Amino acid sequence: MSGSQLWDDVDFYFSTHLAPEDEFLKAAVRDSEAAGLPHIAVTPPQGKLLQLLAQIQGARTILEIGTLGGYSTIWLARALPADGRLISLEYSARHAEVATRNIARAGLERIVEVRVGPALESLPKLADENPAPFDVVFIDADKANNANYVEWALRLTRAGSLIIVDNVVRGGRVIDSESSEPDVEGTRAAVELMSAHPRLSATAIQTVGSKGYDGFALARVLEQPEEPE
Repeated sequence: MSGSQLWDDVDFYFSTHLAPEDEFLKAAVRDSEAAGLPHIAVTPPQGKLLQLLAQIQGARTILEIGTLGGYSTIWLARALPADGRLISLEYSARHAEVATRNIARAGLERIVEVRVGPALESLPKLADENPAPFDVVFIDADKANNANYVEWALRLTRAGSLIIVDNVVRGGRVIDSESSEPDVEGTRAAVELMSAHPRLSATAIQTVGSKGYDGFALARVLEQPEEPE
C-alpha cells in the first residue's frame, strides 16, 4: 500500500469513528465541489480538531480568514454558544455565495456572518467597528499574506486568545529559505513573526492525511510586556 493511500485510509478510519460528517457537512462538500471550488477545505478530523480547540478555549467569538465553501466555518460555529458570533472573511464573491448557502442550511446563519472582499481591506474595516476581542482566529487564506493576517489577529484578540494558521508545512517547502514562492515566503514570514513576537507563544505540528503532507501552527496571545522604567 502506498503512503498516500495509507494516509487516506487512516483519515477515513478516524473520520468514521471520531469525526463523522452529518448531512449538512456532506452537503457543504458536495455543493462546493459542484460549484467548482478548489478541493482544499480541511478534512473531517481537522474540522473536528478546530471545533474541539474552540470548545476548549470556551470561545464566544471567532474570526475566520478564508471561508471557501464554509466547511470549516460550520465546524467552528458549532463550537459557539447560541449567542456566539463568527465572522468569516472571503475574497471571492462566488465562494462566499456557496458558503452562505451551506451555512444557512446548517442552521448557523444567525451566528455566522460572511464578509466579501480582500481580507486586508476587510480587516481594517472590522477593526474600526471596535469589536469585542476574538477568542479564536483561524487563518486559512492566501498564504503570501500569512504574516499580515497574524499581525491583524493580534490587534483583534486579547491575552489568552488562540490563533491557528493552517497549511504551514507546504509539503516540506517551508524549510526552503531560498524559495521565492509567495506561499513559502509568506508562511516563513508568519512562522518567524510568531517566533519573535513577545506577545505570542507558538508551535507548529506536521500532519499527513487525505490532503497530503502539511501542518498547522498554534499561537497563544500573551499579556502585553511591561515597558521598562
